[in-house]
Parts: sequence; C-alpha cells; structure tokens
Amino acid sequence: MAIHIVEEANRCLGCKRAFCQIKGCPVQTPIPQVIDLFKQRRLEEAGELLFQNNPMSAVCSMVCNHSGQCEGACIQGRKGTPVHFSSIENYISTAYLDRKEWKPAPSCGKQVAVVGSGPAGITVAIKMAQLGCAVTVFEQRPEIGGVLEYGIPEFRLPRALVQKYRHVMCSLGVRVRPSTTIGGALHIDDLLRDGYDAVFVGTGTWRARKLGIPGESRGNVLFGIDYLVDPSSVAIGQNVAVIGAGNVAMDVARTALRSGARKVTVYARSRHISAIDDEVELTELDGAEIVCGKAIYAIDDNGPVFETAIFDEDNNVVGYEEELDHVSADTVVIAASQVPKDKLVLTTGGLETDHRGLLSVDERGMTTVPGVFAAGDVVNGPLTVVHAVAGAKLAVEGMTSYLGL
Repeated sequence: MAIHIVEEANRCLGCKRAFCQIKGCPVQTPIPQVIDLFKQRRLEEAGELLFQNNPMSAVCSMVCNHSGQCEGACIQGRKGTPVHFSSIENYISTAYLDRKEWKPAPSCGKQVAVVGSGPAGITVAIKMAQLGCAVTVFEQRPEIGGVLEYGIPEFRLPRALVQKYRHVMCSLGVRVRPSTTIGGALHIDDLLRDGYDAVFVGTGTWRARKLGIPGESRGNVLFGIDYLVDPSSVAIGQNVAVIGAGNVAMDVARTALRSGARKVTVYARSRHISAIDDEVELTELDGAEIVCGKAIYAIDDNGPVFETAIFDEDNNVVGYEEELDHVSADTVVIAASQVPKDKLVLTTGGLETDHRGLLSVDERGMTTVPGVFAAGDVVNGPLTVVHAVAGAKLAVEGMTSYLGL
C-alpha cells in the first residue's frame, strides 16, 4: 500500500489550477497541497489540512464517487490514468485520526445542540467544539454515525472507523446522548428553553418513499433503508428482487448476496441507472443482475409484477407492453429513495418544509425558526457523505455568525 500511494503521489502534476479540487470536489479539498505535504513526509500537516477542510475525510476516502469527482476531474485522466487520490487520502486521514491527540478548546461561553449524528451532525459537532462551544449531540439510535453506521454496509465502511469519531468528539468535550429522539419526549423548544444558543438539525432521510402500489405491506416485502439498518434480522431467502437503481439499491443487492441469497436481480424502470458507476460495476461483479425497463406494477405473494417498457431509438420509454411480467422472488426489497421523518416538523412551531418534506433553509443554513440550522439529506434529499459535509460547513459559518463567534 505505501509503495502504491507514493507512486500515485509522484504522478500528481501539482496543477496551479487544480480541476480535481475546483471542479471535482464538493468541499474543495486542497488536493495538490495535501499531496505535496505527503511527498515531503509531512504526514501530520497533510492530515491536519484534510481534517480541517473535511472532518469526514477518512470516510470520504472510502465511500465518495471518486471516478465522478476528484479522480474524474484529474488532468492525468485525459490521456491515461488519473491520480488515485482516494488511496492517498485514506492513508493520510486514517493515520491522522489514530495519532492525533484531541483536546477541548477554551470555552467561548456558547452552547450548541446537534440533532442527529450522521456526517453532517458529526461535522458540525466537531467544528463548533473546536470553536469552544459546549456541544451536545442527540442521537435517536444507540450508536452514532447515522447513515455511516446504519445505512452503508460494513464491507464498504468499517464500523470501527465510524466509532473513532465518537472518540474524537468526546475528546473535544462533546457530550453524546444516544437513544434520544428530538421530536419524541423532547422537542426543539425544550432545547432552546434549556439554554442552547443554537440548534443544528442533521436528521437525514430515514423514511422510505413508498410507491403506492398494491402489495407493499405484504410479508415478503422490505424497504431498502430499513433492511440495511440490520440485515441479520431478516431471512432474506434465496431469490431476491430489488426495486430501484440508486446507490441504496446497489448496497441492498450486495448485502443480500452476503446474507445468503443465491440470486439477486435489480430492476430499473428505465435504462438510466442513477447509482455511481463504480457501485454498479461492483454490484454486477458480486453476482447481481441488473434488468432495465421494468416498471413495478404490484407485488403478490410470489414476487413482483412488472410492466415491461417499450423504448424508442433514444432509449426513452414510450409505452409499455400489454402483458404483465410476473417474477418469482422470495423477498422484494423496495429501494426507491427516502424522505425525512416528520416528527421535528410536527413538534416545532414555525419549522417549514418544501413540497418534499425537506427543511427550508436560507443561504446561511438557518431554518425558518431563528437559531435553528440544518444541512445534509434533511435539506437536500438523499445525496452523498461529501455533499452532507459541504452543507454542514455552510451551516457552521451561519451558526458562527449568528452566535457572534
């Protein structure tokens, strides 16, 4: 590994106008500077630069869409192979997390509540703690991490790495209240009453979007986002049908194959696959089949029932065949996107959403309730970890200004 990443680092041209950073990375990671520090064997400084720009750097090095972002924008890739910055970033970031001595910052006298401990919540908690705020993180599940812990499979993101962030936060003085739902016994109004000067909401999108078709409530049907929380709790069967073609669908398919399924088929409505290309390739490599042009019509006790699409020469769906396609499957998993749960909105006066149920925020990340900020999937809908971090950084800037820090 060390030889490989040194070779990759040496291939970097150190572009003054680095497309990998400017065009490729949603959080503008200073890739040339990081690589230069690495080549000088200044590992701690390189790690510090990565972490301060993106506390989730170690995670992003493993789960980002590198071929479509930093590495996809690398000028070396125009005529050959792009520099694999993900390998370099992973080596530096994981070493930095292991070696760094974390200490609380001097108090600034402000208290901040963070609701949800996914990538956006962790980013805000760390950033605000580093500014000297007394931060409390409220997490409805037993472990921190949100989608990192309960949505991304272990084979893609080791849980040990996720739990390192709890150590980082606690070492910075952050308090964590697990198994505590804001919108349940406690409301946002209670947080503001109890002296929190600002509240950040990063609760993600944990409600599966139902399709509204007959059969969704049958016993042989699961929702993808629910299945990934604890795959071992489900007898998935030998033959699995996955409805949807996004990243969650690919994670479901690969997890099912690792959970005893012998045949897994992913069904896409059109010929457009929304999942990351690398994830699609890995899904097929693992043994799943992807079938396009199948629009789910219903689900019966034997499996899904599809309408088969008719395509024109441009691969647009122009109609459907008259005969329905009845497919046999032990389990049908619906992975057709997610929306936020509505507990916070129902229990917080003045907290507004858009037509999709996503929280409305201004350019500073503040919601329609003064002092309450939000970012991540609960604002943008299901996107990637790095997009959640980008939104969280904007919210931190807004909170910093609001608190007068």
